Amino acid sequence: MRQLPLLSVNGAVEYPPPAFQYDRNTASVLIWEIPEMTDQTTNWPDHLTGDAQPLEVGILLYEGHTALDLVGPYTTFALAGMKVHLVAETLDPVVSDDGGMTIAPTTTFDDCPERLDILFVPGGGMVYKPMLDPATIAWLADRGATASYITAVCNGPLVLAAAGLLDGYRVATHWASRDQLARLGVEVSTERVCIDRNRFSGGGVTAGIDFGLTVVAHTLGEKAARFAQLVMEYDPEPPFNAGSPESAGPEIVALRTRFMAEPDTALRNAVSHVLEQRAATSSHPVSDENADPAAGIVND
Repeated sequence: MRQLPLLSVNGAVEYPPPAFQYDRNTASVLIWEIPEMTDQTTNWPDHLTGDAQPLEVGILLYEGHTALDLVGPYTTFALAGMKVHLVAETLDPVVSDDGGMTIAPTTTFDDCPERLDILFVPGGGMVYKPMLDPATIAWLADRGATASYITAVCNGPLVLAAAGLLDGYRVATHWASRDQLARLGVEVSTERVCIDRNRFSGGGVTAGIDFGLTVVAHTLGEKAARFAQLVMEYDPEPPFNAGSPESAGPEIVALRTRFMAEPDTALRNAVSHVLEQRAATSSHPVSDENADPAAGIVND
């Protein structure tokens, strides 16, 4: 197949031509080789990071994560030129909690860089699985001991708490998981994005984009964060005012409660198991399961 030259737009920026084109005369598709990418298309984050080595990001990938919890921050980090590792115990594909998206890990617990700049845990409907998995908890505790930033969104902080990485820190989480995070002795914030020293956390699902931009701004500067926000066209105008329990109203909250009844029960059981383990070892603070769960939640 013949190689086509790059296309020039107004004599300025060059773009590769399309990989195929429909030929109306023969009713067929002509396939072309895509030219090698030029500097303009491969090093575009360099004007933000310069010659500095890209930050190493390790994202925990587990069965039953929420896709947007992962993809929102991942996209933000990648747009800022960070080197993102999708880390799981094996390289087997991992399915999201809706069963509709499969993601392939890029590295394993054993092969992931030992020194991470950012350790990140997304939330998910099956977040109880990594909470109860010894290999996952051991890996998080190991990388968390040296990571510059320890982060999570949605109910992902519960996994960090199970690994003992949130003791003494103030943390945000999904509104429906605040009581369970408080049971683990964590001071829970109602902020959309919460920063406590080197612990960065976000609320539920879509808050991951705000969280990601905040992390980028703190690590690489506001210019890099604003660039990522513009590329994503993150300029939300939700069609409904239903993004919180207060604005959604009791009918919608009850619908969510019924819909998530099974995973919510599994999460409560997982928290109880973690508390039982703590009581047996006395290596971490143990929260009173029967105490008022709202006692550990700080309204911001």
